[in-house]
Amino acid sequence: MTFSELGLTESILRALAAENYQTATPIQAQAIPPILAGRDLLGCAQTGTGKTAAFALPIIQRLTAKNMNPGPRQVRALVLCPTRELASQIFDSFKTYGRNTNLRYTVIFGGVGQNPQVQSLRVGTDVLIATPGRLLDLINQSHVDLRAVQTLVLDEADRMLDMGFIHDIRRIITRLPAQRQSLLFSATMPNEIRSLADTILRQPEVLQVTPAASTVSTIEQSVYFVEKRNKPTLLAHVYNEMAMSRVIVFTRTKHGADKVVRHLHTRGIRAEAIHGNKSQGARQRALHNFKGGKTAVLVATDIASRGIDVDGISHVVNYDVSDEPETYVHRIGRTARAGASGAAISFCDPEEMSSFKAIERLIRRSISVKKDHPVYTQRIEQGQGGHRAQPARTKQSDHRSARPFNAPARPQPVSNPRQSSQSAPPRGQFGSRRPHPLGTNRPHHRSSRPVRHGGHSTF
Repeated sequence: MTFSELGLTESILRALAAENYQTATPIQAQAIPPILAGRDLLGCAQTGTGKTAAFALPIIQRLTAKNMNPGPRQVRALVLCPTRELASQIFDSFKTYGRNTNLRYTVIFGGVGQNPQVQSLRVGTDVLIATPGRLLDLINQSHVDLRAVQTLVLDEADRMLDMGFIHDIRRIITRLPAQRQSLLFSATMPNEIRSLADTILRQPEVLQVTPAASTVSTIEQSVYFVEKRNKPTLLAHVYNEMAMSRVIVFTRTKHGADKVVRHLHTRGIRAEAIHGNKSQGARQRALHNFKGGKTAVLVATDIASRGIDVDGISHVVNYDVSDEPETYVHRIGRTARAGASGAAISFCDPEEMSSFKAIERLIRRSISVKKDHPVYTQRIEQGQGGHRAQPARTKQSDHRSARPFNAPARPQPVSNPRQSSQSAPPRGQFGSRRPHPLGTNRPHHRSSRPVRHGGHSTF
């Protein structure tokens, strides 16, 4: 269905034509008519299917039709979302779709100074896009008045619940008029989301365009079974061998993301990290460089798994397998957007096998196994008698040639320092048996030997 068939105004259609948008996605085709009619809506669609335009376009049209100018600190449409990146992208979308109107838009989130945001609110705004924490902060400072809100949007509602925003959302809702239009969009539909929907939606239109936790068919999914220590080498290998043009690498931790970036730099691969420990300015610069092609690889934690909307992402690499199977769907949804093709590669180490199997159960399909491992470099380990060289791994034709993941590691012999003359400390050092000055056979320094108090040993 084309946008012109959905009853959108000429000004919006011209803005869409300027972006070469002609055909509506399924969620857009089904959501826009009931929203234009003023109905509440509960929409479930996987990431990358165009949910932002599904609510932004009808909101712009409804606000424009009423031809009202916002007064000081008045907001007529409120969009709540979980992350700064997503808030910024929704703000950009509203500006793009509403370029031919005189509506005003403001975005507020934490991590930056509030003064520019407060000034924008004082001028007046029609649409406010916000993260819950900063919005509540400004409400408590009397910088935001929500009594004129006509439409509320909760975007990525499941993610907001995962991040613990449910109490903030409920506090914000108490500041809104009872008579309003409410729209809730989510990539998944757990029981918690349905309970939240029951409290804020009135006889909503329910849309579930794609099955929950399904993955886009145009994404080629594969997995490497690899030891954790070999993941850095494997990442550089797949980057060079697969001719990746624009890649997002997902790690489990912030520290892990920074380590991956440092390793890629040693291989001459330009990369930047984006995660919660980065300042908002650094995150925006990294995202700008990634969008502009200055940086080929963006390494991110799951804070960005639903907040990055960049065209032309050729590959997604799950450097760490997510503990939550649903997160896998959102991660790989960064590629193959708007009908394009893409590839998703996972690195699975022995400790992650259970999480990987849970992903396959969720998406109801087996992920193909890649076996073209690189040559992993020789490792040197410190042993009891000096350095011990580990044999270099050759290119593996089958990951099963290595030690099976479920096989227990071979126990290493542990030597007793008291049985080895080489490891015994010299006299006069900690642990020696030199007689104590007071005549007792005790060491000079306090040892870690347990002291008994009341019949119990303490350390």
